[in-house]
Amino acid sequence: MSDSELMFRPVDELAAMVKSGEISALELVDTSLARIDALNPTYNAFIDVFHEKARAAAAKVKSGDERPLAGVPVAIKNNRPVEGERLTFAADVMGDFRSNHDAFLVRRLRDAGAIVVGTTNLPEFGIQPTTEPRRFGPSRNPWDTTRTTGGSSGGSAAAVASGMVPFAHANDGGGSTRIPAACCGLVGLKPQRGRISSGPDVGGSFLGIDGVLTRTTAETALALDILAGYETGDAYWAAAPAKPFSELVREEPKRLKIAMTLQPPLEDTPIDPTSVTAVNEAAELLRELGHEVVEADPPWAVPGLLQLFSALFGPMISLQIAFAQMISGSEFTEDQMEPLSWSIWQQSQEISAVIGFGAEIQMQAMARMVVSWAQDYDAILCPALAEPPVTLGTIDSCSDDPMGAFARGGQFTPFTAISNATGSPAISVPLYQNDELGLPLGVQFIGKPESEGMLLALSAQLENALPWSGRRAPITPG
Repeated sequence: MSDSELMFRPVDELAAMVKSGEISALELVDTSLARIDALNPTYNAFIDVFHEKARAAAAKVKSGDERPLAGVPVAIKNNRPVEGERLTFAADVMGDFRSNHDAFLVRRLRDAGAIVVGTTNLPEFGIQPTTEPRRFGPSRNPWDTTRTTGGSSGGSAAAVASGMVPFAHANDGGGSTRIPAACCGLVGLKPQRGRISSGPDVGGSFLGIDGVLTRTTAETALALDILAGYETGDAYWAAAPAKPFSELVREEPKRLKIAMTLQPPLEDTPIDPTSVTAVNEAAELLRELGHEVVEADPPWAVPGLLQLFSALFGPMISLQIAFAQMISGSEFTEDQMEPLSWSIWQQSQEISAVIGFGAEIQMQAMARMVVSWAQDYDAILCPALAEPPVTLGTIDSCSDDPMGAFARGGQFTPFTAISNATGSPAISVPLYQNDELGLPLGVQFIGKPESEGMLLALSAQLENALPWSGRRAPITPG
């Protein structure tokens, strides 16, 4: 097997190869590092690469290691702490701050045998659905380097889609796992709120949840088994599944009733014909597999939804900015942040506690309405994106109209944030391939609360019917 193919092998197969002695963990990590060195100049997926530390960690993994990710390289998005390494949020104001601890999710990955080879790019403070930070420059989509990888986990998506690593960490506060998955032809699951601990730095997050980007559904299920579970002090947690997700993903789903909709939650948002075709083709495949698909529009087109979401999302982002300010020990000035970050920071200062709590209560009411409506269905099928991956520069956080850029990002991704509001799981799967553009485009399934097992089983069934993991982007060395 050529080195170029190794990083496209499923993570469980790679771990099995290390266990059997067919390959060493050091050989796996060296292959990953060599591909990063060759490809990162083109795709700009990584912020930092840990050559020496990764090789030293890999050298300690021996054949016979029973751990599920023994020796498997992984990348961590640069908004979660990795002990001893820079934590930047892709923001100038973070400087070169280095964390003195691992996030719980990083510790769990290490305990499972994974080797952290580096940290990946993201938009400044993870705000936008495209990864083009002023500090580190844009990540580029391996399928078309003029287009976005999505965001905010865009660096991780570029790293996996180009085969620099076999899987990577992501997180999702408004679609930031599913959007890059849809742009880059990957599987992206947003788990149930509280499924994965955000500790030790955050007790819980109403909107955000961590996860991974993979090429196959089974890999996502395995990673979820490793990452899921309560940690002491968590403010939110989800009930443990009846079986491990790695078992649930192999079960044939029962005949499901699925609501199909093309109605975006945000007002006046056009849906590109490509996104319509992707959903229609997914619906037809579901019917061929024996599922019931009905057209039905959820009650999520609430007037002013973008403003309501912003009233929650803005303070969440501003907490990260406040953390950066605490580290620096000084007040920030406008020129130290991208215009969009500065605008959100300024607006958040004007939101009183009453307005902030009121926005959360309104969002909870809307979420209850959507979740109650969805009880008549097993899942909702809708676009992951309203249009194909946009060209770089289309959504510009540094423009003269930064809040206009924020709204443009909402038009690109109107279907994702609703699941962050409800807390329910949702998954983007790369069913559709636009041959004219040469681009993948994911479709999204939104499940009932705590229904990751069903979503994974459905995704696996679709993957078996229309395999996608063998698709390769036209990789170009730097």
